[in-house]
Amino acid sequence: MEITIMAIVVEHRNNSAPKVQEILTKYGCIIKVRLGLHESAKENCSERGLILLELEGREEEIEKLKNELMGIGSIRVNTMKV
Repeated sequence: MEITIMAIVVEHRNNSAPKVQEILTKYGCIIKVRLGLHESAKENCSERGLILLELEGREEEIEKLKNELMGIGSIRVNTMKV
């Protein structure tokens, strides 16, 4: 089966994170690896985050995930196949 890597840029992280989490939980069965990154410091936590996913599933499921994430508004999504 083909593996898809998905990069999700989350702007306005504090506002968007709950909806992003809800969608990722919905598609949890096709998510094999999840890595979340954001700049943080004691005084200042970044409002921008990056989530990297390794996905293994049907193309239709991956497209649905991508479309739901992009429907949030402050989200950018890119994918590549390996």
